[in-house]
Amino acid sequence: ERHVMTLTTEVGRSAVSASHRQPVLSIRNLSVDYGYDNNAVHALHDVSLTLHAGEVLGLAGESGCGKSTLAYAATRLLPPPGVVTGGEVLFTSSRDGHGGDLLTMTDAQLRAQRWKDTAIVFQGSMNSLNPVYTIGRQLMDGITAHSPRGFREQARVRALELLEMVGIPKDRLGSYPHQLSGGMRQRVMIAMALALEPEVVIMDEPTTALDVVMQRQIVEQIMSLKNELGFSVIFITHDVSLLLELADRIAIMYAGKIVEDASADEVYRMPRHPYTAGLLHSFPHGPRRELGGIPGSPPDLMKLPTGCNFHPRCAHAFEACSVIEPPLGPTSFESAEPFRSVACLLHDPTVNPGPVPVELSVRPLLVCPPSKETV
Repeated sequence: ERHVMTLTTEVGRSAVSASHRQPVLSIRNLSVDYGYDNNAVHALHDVSLTLHAGEVLGLAGESGCGKSTLAYAATRLLPPPGVVTGGEVLFTSSRDGHGGDLLTMTDAQLRAQRWKDTAIVFQGSMNSLNPVYTIGRQLMDGITAHSPRGFREQARVRALELLEMVGIPKDRLGSYPHQLSGGMRQRVMIAMALALEPEVVIMDEPTTALDVVMQRQIVEQIMSLKNELGFSVIFITHDVSLLLELADRIAIMYAGKIVEDASADEVYRMPRHPYTAGLLHSFPHGPRRELGGIPGSPPDLMKLPTGCNFHPRCAHAFEACSVIEPPLGPTSFESAEPFRSVACLLHDPTVNPGPVPVELSVRPLLVCPPSKETV
């Protein structure tokens, strides 16, 4: 029996309260291709997400669904042959109201904005840190790049503060990346991202390569710092069980699209999309039970199925699913969950020939909700 990771930090989980917060990052109709002309692979299709001030937004889905592509495209870090073909990424500071579209900023504007307004924690800490420079130099370089000349000594003091903040001894300031453990390197990456106290931090699977004990420590560290400094988080992972513990809201991706967007509690107790339900049935939790999983494999992005991309793997698919592409919109229970959206024809009464299946309507998926108390 495996218990889902629990946190000591209390996290707000209400979609209603989040809806009244100020948006700090709005991704609107973002589309990304890999390649050009007729050989282009459409990796993202009109993806829209909104991150509110103080919110933790989880982004989940199988490998290859476009999670990391979304993060790198939104921050203009997408390497060739990736091309942003449409959309906007609007940053609006909750502190003084400044901002703009990250996709249309000049290089100078983008350089000034990075790390001060938005920052990113990359998936592979060993590949992200320069192996020939000490971690102290790398921390200080980022700080001095956004500071007046002659700030070197103050930058060193700040670098020592950052190491202490993420739980690394100060005498490690002169260490090289290879002299640190995987967990310590990941903490250095978090320290670099928080050096200038940004308002938005994007974390791309920051715990994937770590053991479960270190995963817990890193996540608790992230949530503690988030509550202390007040930044907003987009947390990307394929582990839905992790997001159920730390996210206020969860967006589920499949084949380059958002298929469900709801509060963490709503996703956990009553998933509305069959793919979301399949993800939740794929990890063990609570009493012993048979895992359901999801049949088949994710689609080839070069040969996406017609209609709903998920219909070849969906146990609830009907004839219209192979013809009509479902838009992301309200569920059948809109009056009870007005801040939730799903892309599934089962919730379209003009197309669905029957009622919404019980497991996607009223029955809680799992027996016991995740506990916020320390176990």
